[in-house]
This record gives sequence, C-alpha cells and structure tokens, in this order.
Amino acid sequence: MVDAPTQTYMSSHTTGHRERLRSRFRKVGIDGVQDYELLELLLFRAIPRRDVKPLAKEMIATFGGFAQTLAAPIDRLTEIKGISENVAQELKIIHAASIKLAQERVLNRPVISSWNDLLAYCRAAMADEKTELFRILFLDKKNILIADEVQQRGTVDHTPVYPREVVKRALELGASAIILVHNHPSGDPTPSQADIEMTKQIVNASRALNIRVHDHLVIGHDKHASFKSLGLL
Repeated sequence: MVDAPTQTYMSSHTTGHRERLRSRFRKVGIDGVQDYELLELLLFRAIPRRDVKPLAKEMIATFGGFAQTLAAPIDRLTEIKGISENVAQELKIIHAASIKLAQERVLNRPVISSWNDLLAYCRAAMADEKTELFRILFLDKKNILIADEVQQRGTVDHTPVYPREVVKRALELGASAIILVHNHPSGDPTPSQADIEMTKQIVNASRALNIRVHDHLVIGHDKHASFKSLGLL
C-alpha cells in the first residue's frame, strides 16, 4: 500500500512531468519530442492520473513505432497492461483523424501537383494494415481526385480484384482516369507476378472504355513501388 506522502509526491511528479512535456511541445512542436513522448501526450487525456511514460515506451517497443502503435487493432492494444478498451478506442479515433487529415490534403485537388501528399496519405492509410487492401483513386479529366474507395479487402498476401467491377465503378463516378493502390503487409512493396497480371487485365478493360490507368502503387511499411516508375505500366 502506498502511503499518503508517497501518493502526494507521485501525483506532484506526474503533474510536473506532464506540464513540462506539454510546454516543450508548445515551444518546439513535433521535432522537439521523441516518439514515445508524443504518445505520452496522447495518453495524457485518456489516462489522467498515472505516469504514462513507461507505458508509452512499452507500446512503442511492442508495436515497432509510433505509427504502428496507432494502427494496431484494439484487441492488440488492450493486451498491453494498463490499456483499457476505452483508452484503445481513443487512440483509434486519433489514428482515424490523422488518416482523414491526410486524405483532405489530396481529395478534390490535382494529383500531379500533390503527388507527395498522395503518397503520404496512402502510407498513412495502408502501410500498417495486417491484411491486403485494394484501393482505387478516381480522377476526372483534369486529374483532380474525385473519389477514394477501398474496393476489396483480402488476406495477408492476396486480394481478389475483378477488373469489370473496377471499370464499372469508374463509369458510375464519371472518372476519366484511375490510380490503383494496394499494400503488402509483409512490408516489401515489390510487385508480385499476380500483381502484374491483375494490373494488365485492368488496363485492358479500362482502355476499351477510354479510362486511363495512371499508376499502380504498392505500399510497404516504409517505402512504396510505382508500376509506372518500374516500367510496368
């Protein structure tokens, strides 16, 4: 049992640490804090009366980084002692907000002039997924991104894709061009032979209806592959 003086000291120490960290963040921003400290700042609101530094460090070590921690599913997060379902839900809300922010930077904007933002969004939305997702970005005649949809969800190494459905959806949206995007949960973005064959089928189906496939991006953990850059498109 912790006696009253010790409790008072712990409370004072925790409060002082939180205020110092918040103050440093206000002065220097994200570049002035380490990943575990940024996670601490997020945990402050969800866990108001506890020293969360050890918890933040444990989570970073367990999941492999700040982004991977936020992307972890709730059932994995709650395996960490001290992370309740409510705390995990708070982190998932923050994760969803970060993806939405990245999406807003590219939606309804010309793709060519915001390519780096587009890549950043795709990485934020897909790099840490544990199963394959197949996403389609739909563009109008001016290459403005008009829609962003996940068409298929697959397994750890395969996503069934139907070219007819891809083209059908492009026609429904009045898209003149599309960008295909999927992730490799293994972390290696190198296109597989199945990826290459599937892309050829979509290109052929799209060409028949005058819909251009600008690129096919494969998203890994910390890098990506572009079919266009690789000469595969």
